Amino acid sequence: MERTRARATVFLMLFLGNLGNALEVPLDPKVLEGLPQPPTITHQSPKDYIIDPRENIVIHCDAKGKPHPSFSWTRNGTHFDIDQDPKVTMRPHSGTLVVDISGEKVESYEGVYQCTARNEHGTAVSNNIVIRQSRSPLWSKERNEPIIVQEGVSLVLQCRPPAGLPPPIIFWMDINFQRLPQSSRVSQALNGDLYFSNVLKEDSRNDYICYARFPHTQTIQQKQPITVTVVNLDAINETVAALYNETDFLSDGSAEERRPTFLIPSGSSSSKMVLRGQVLELECIAEGLPTPEVSWSKVSGEFPAKRTSFLHFQKTLRIVDVSESDAGEYRCTARNRLASVHHTIRVTVKAAPYWISAPRNLVLAPRERGNLICRASGTPKPTITWAMNGIPIENSPKDPSRKVEGDTIIFEEVQTGSSAVYQCHASNEYGYLLSNAFVNVLSETPRVLTPANKVYQVIRNNHALLDCSSFGSPIPKITWFKDSRSSTLDGDPYVLHENGTLEIHVAQALNSGKYTCVARNSLGISENHVYLEVKEPTRILKQPEYKVVQRNRNVVFECKVKHDPSLIPTMTWVKDNGELPDDERFVVDSDSLTITDVTENDAGTYTCIMVTTLDQDSASAELTVVEAAPTPAIVYEQPDPPTDLELTDQKPRSVQLTWIPGDEHNSPIRIFLIQYADSLHHHGHWHNLTMVPGTKTTAHLKLSPYVHYTFRVLALNDVGLSNPSLPSRMYKTNPSAPDENPSGVDGFGTEHDNLVISWKPMSGHQANGPGLQYKVMWRQKDVDKEWTSVTVANVSKFMVSGTPTFTPYEVQVQAINDYGIGPEPAVVTGHSGEDLPMQAPDNVQVLVLNSSLAEVHWEPVPPKTVRGRLKGYKVYYWRERSLHKHNPHHVEQQVLTFSGNKSHGMLPGLQPYSLYLFNVRVFNGKGEGPASSNQQFETPEGVPGRPSFLRITNPNLDSLTLEWGPPYDRNGRLTGYTLKYQTVNISNELGPVEELALPANETSVTLLNLKYSTRYKFYFNAKTGQGAGPVVTEEAATIMDEAMAARQVDIATQGWFIGLMCAIALLILVLLIICFIQRNKGGKYPVKEKEDAHTDPEFQPMKEDDCTFGEYSDTEDHKPLKGSRTPSNGTVHRDNSDDSLVDYGGDGGDGQFNEDGSFIGQYSGKSSARDTAGGHESSEAPSPVNTSAMNSFV
Repeated sequence: MERTRARATVFLMLFLGNLGNALEVPLDPKVLEGLPQPPTITHQSPKDYIIDPRENIVIHCDAKGKPHPSFSWTRNGTHFDIDQDPKVTMRPHSGTLVVDISGEKVESYEGVYQCTARNEHGTAVSNNIVIRQSRSPLWSKERNEPIIVQEGVSLVLQCRPPAGLPPPIIFWMDINFQRLPQSSRVSQALNGDLYFSNVLKEDSRNDYICYARFPHTQTIQQKQPITVTVVNLDAINETVAALYNETDFLSDGSAEERRPTFLIPSGSSSSKMVLRGQVLELECIAEGLPTPEVSWSKVSGEFPAKRTSFLHFQKTLRIVDVSESDAGEYRCTARNRLASVHHTIRVTVKAAPYWISAPRNLVLAPRERGNLICRASGTPKPTITWAMNGIPIENSPKDPSRKVEGDTIIFEEVQTGSSAVYQCHASNEYGYLLSNAFVNVLSETPRVLTPANKVYQVIRNNHALLDCSSFGSPIPKITWFKDSRSSTLDGDPYVLHENGTLEIHVAQALNSGKYTCVARNSLGISENHVYLEVKEPTRILKQPEYKVVQRNRNVVFECKVKHDPSLIPTMTWVKDNGELPDDERFVVDSDSLTITDVTENDAGTYTCIMVTTLDQDSASAELTVVEAAPTPAIVYEQPDPPTDLELTDQKPRSVQLTWIPGDEHNSPIRIFLIQYADSLHHHGHWHNLTMVPGTKTTAHLKLSPYVHYTFRVLALNDVGLSNPSLPSRMYKTNPSAPDENPSGVDGFGTEHDNLVISWKPMSGHQANGPGLQYKVMWRQKDVDKEWTSVTVANVSKFMVSGTPTFTPYEVQVQAINDYGIGPEPAVVTGHSGEDLPMQAPDNVQVLVLNSSLAEVHWEPVPPKTVRGRLKGYKVYYWRERSLHKHNPHHVEQQVLTFSGNKSHGMLPGLQPYSLYLFNVRVFNGKGEGPASSNQQFETPEGVPGRPSFLRITNPNLDSLTLEWGPPYDRNGRLTGYTLKYQTVNISNELGPVEELALPANETSVTLLNLKYSTRYKFYFNAKTGQGAGPVVTEEAATIMDEAMAARQVDIATQGWFIGLMCAIALLILVLLIICFIQRNKGGKYPVKEKEDAHTDPEFQPMKEDDCTFGEYSDTEDHKPLKGSRTPSNGTVHRDNSDDSLVDYGGDGGDGQFNEDGSFIGQYSGKSSARDTAGGHESSEAPSPVNTSAMNSFV
């Protein structure tokens, strides 16, 4: 277990650290307000103040004092009269100067400034503030000659930036503003030059550019690019070398390996001086081949680890915040595989003056004594001088109570009126220090500054520190009393410190009580009361225990704590001194930690920490997770019901319910459901009250008054819900006044002269007691000041009669029972009933926008005539008749509603060329008002509707007749019809469009000279003066003669044709196989003689050399094959198929194959008789086999 005494320790150190101090003026504003005080400089600009020449100069000087000090300045040692310079102003209530440099040269304001702040009690001065403007000069113009250097030698590219104030920051980049890569071979020195320990071919480039960035003005200057060419002289002949005979080679030696030598610093040793507190930077850059590596060491001592760093690839040693201990010899070593070289740098540390003890303000009472001490150090030792009110002390008025002894001024028997500000000046050749300290001679009665009635709380057996901060001049004496003031508190167990603090080393309960601190000096007395409360320590009574648990099981760590009841505790659990995993499996309760479904990662040390505002205690236990042992099959069931319900911590509106969980049956309980029954209001009915996690066995239940509670608990696991527990004993809550008022309060009217106030009835639980009633209150808004009320019961509405029509009312409903009234009810605004509107809209007009749209305008009715909540306006309109004599008469009324306080609306969907009538009415929640007088308007012509029908009659070989009816909706005067038509072929491709214009009085037309047996598509529409209407389409075809129809048979769909094509494909496949076999054998067909025996001149055998069919003869004018039928005129009728073999052999021919696969048959069949009459004829002779196609297959 742990205890925290940190707070007491901090307080003790704080108070003891102030012991022995002289009288100081407190910072309490109430104290300072009435005290005279010499000036004190609170803010000033730095000693070396570099300004931006583009901005106004602001030199800060602020001071405080009582009375507030006035300010003056010197420049370069003489008075600076700011009133004579219109560019210089001083800020109100401050000494800060603002110089407007617009139109002025900044150089004229450079110099040394010093601020003086004075009041009647003394004069304080600032440091000497040196004002210098920042400078970022341009680079001097120069022409950089190209540098040609032999590979392997060293090279230095000089930067030489212009001098700026402050000095610029140097970096090297290429022409694309990319930093040049640096390494142990190539690096930038502190002066900005770029050093190459040895050059390589890849170092050749023409854009080595040095940049200087001036930080104060944020400007960048650029040096002219430098070109470097690295050559290998062994590879260059004399002719090429002659081209460079006028160029200064940096080296003409060979690129052989060489020992390291230092490029900087030169020689074997050097020296460096640095001031205390600044940064020491030592640099060693070496050349050689291979590239030397640089290392550092201190000859007599070690590097200060926290202040030392190595930069630029170990070439720079950097030590920050230099102290005298950093002086000594530092050695840098450059080493490659050939040799090593050393350089020693002797560092001396000087110091500008720095404070050992700066003088502090001194407050003395008359006839007291005191000292001002000014101690500073430096190298060399600084000189200490004193001044009073800005004048060297040797030139100041003599004061017998003051004596100067070196760095100390001694005051004895000071007198009233001898207050002053003293300046201590410490200087050597490296700088100076200036400090102001006042001596304020005061006569003040004591004041206790500790807040009155402050309460201190400590834990028993710890330190107690009671503060009595005071102020007075002379310094008051502090005494303490407890309770009855019978005696001063001095001696064991009390310790009185010089600053007035009372300490009790080991506080006990008997030390609690009221303490009085008395501050007394020769001018008066003051006292203050504080209180000490000693609290009981926090203790862990039951610590968590070591646990070994199987994986996937649950584990519970208990941590029961006792603490002082007046302190608020906070329980925190940590794992392995870190936060608990963010996992919902970890459940933290008020006195336990539960981990469900434990895994191997959960193993570790768990610590419970109980923290109060004053102390804490902790305890730890370890969790070990092991593998689960093999077990028989687990049976999962719903849990058993909880048992032993107990009611504790009984209060008027709450009770604590505890229970013991039943058996989980191998499935952890997830939730406990708590239900209640109210035997007073709903006997026998159980209601869900709340749910708690399955790891808890207690629940704090919030209750309602006037309920007879009985509780029961059910447990839920992954299998299901348990049976309910046995009911708890009955717990009756006492009646009380209602806590709430009815909800859903509303005010509305059902008739024009009433107001109905309604609400949602309250339940028995909400009533909080017997005798529930409702106090209904109402008043006319902004008219009545007093409420009219009535009390009702067992109802949920109340009607107020005789109200003015649609008038706003404020209503309230408050709950009342036998034990009091409910809280102040909310005010709800409602309205009495509505009546029908009284007035019709005036100034009704219409604007016809087009043939189907009109815009209606009206003037809204006055709000008083609405007599209700304005819902909107309704426009009633109907088509009186068409303006065309052929169209029928229509009287179909339509209504359009426009919500809100509208003054216009659109009437869409109108019929063109028609006469319309309309009127407008306003409506509210009650209904519609009177209609305005009927207005009429005419819609202009529009495009006509579809023709009523389109029919195609009398189809002939070359003509068709079209009949139609005029449109049902003419929408104007018809000016004619438009007919378009085009042919449609068998693949639904459309031909060119033909167009006819037809007069309006026609109802049919006959189209002549059409193509026979052709399908046509027709497009037909009517026209008015406004344009053409929608199109109606039809399709029809001219007829063909019977002979033509007989020949229009699609051969591709005939079964015999499909079979024939399959036979031909099979035949070709067999021939290919025979050809392949013959070529492999290398001989002739064995049945060649039989094939030669066939003398049919029309049959050509396969060629032996290429396994293809011989071509048919073309020397006899396409002589037809044997068995074919050719007309006498030498042509073939079109209905014969070019690819058919039917004509040559009945069922496909009787040709056969021999055993070896050779074709020995011939076309010998006869075709059936064909009808050759009529139809178109073809000039091509049919062929039983497409020989070109067969050749292509082979």
